[in-house]
Amino acid sequence: MKNNKREMAKSLRLIASDRQRTNILREWEQKTIAYLVQKIPSWISSDGLTAIGFFGNLMVTASFVMGAFMNRYWLLLSLLGFIINWVGDSLDGRLAYYRNTPRKWYGFSLDVTVDWIGTFLIGLGYTIYAPGWWKYAGFFFVVLYGWEMITAQLRYKISGQYSIDSGILGPTEVRTILGAIITFEVFVPDSIQYLASAACIVLLIFNLAEARKLLLLADEQDRSDRRQKEEEFKKKRMENA
Repeated sequence: MKNNKREMAKSLRLIASDRQRTNILREWEQKTIAYLVQKIPSWISSDGLTAIGFFGNLMVTASFVMGAFMNRYWLLLSLLGFIINWVGDSLDGRLAYYRNTPRKWYGFSLDVTVDWIGTFLIGLGYTIYAPGWWKYAGFFFVVLYGWEMITAQLRYKISGQYSIDSGILGPTEVRTILGAIITFEVFVPDSIQYLASAACIVLLIFNLAEARKLLLLADEQDRSDRRQKEEEFKKKRMENA
């Protein structure tokens, strides 16, 4: 029992490297990830998990297409897709840190690229399923989620702290909300049109709030850099006096 607790504590410490979480489900999510990385077979690599996560996004996209052309109950396939995507996307980088084999910049670049392609495909799937003008909700979701990703990269550039969350919302919360909206659509046809639009509005509000925080952070960093340069200039003048 003590060994298990020590191993879990070690796993939690390792997977938390270089990442700051602020999402609502972070405590449950971090403990689950810390447990799962210990169980991943050695023959599965971080890149393999990234591929698994991307396959989950393909399943979500396929569920929209099959829901549009076959039967809306195929939309339930997206729930399995979101779970598979969570496993791959949440564990790929954390597994590398747990095994002490991180490729920080490679992993960062691959993760962002694959996430963006997956988001685009899900939005595309929605536009195939949704009728008429409602298709634009899928377009706006892709744009807004892309904006959130850009904000995360800029925050990383300015502060050096990488966070994939937008306030209390992170990718896991977004998956949960989308899964709930899609499930509701199965039993209440056409509800997705209104719920997806509402989700876009909520995401817009969170993005605006995070953009404001980002600009304040950037302004403070500029002030700090300016003070540092002034101090260095004064120091050089004193040395040359």
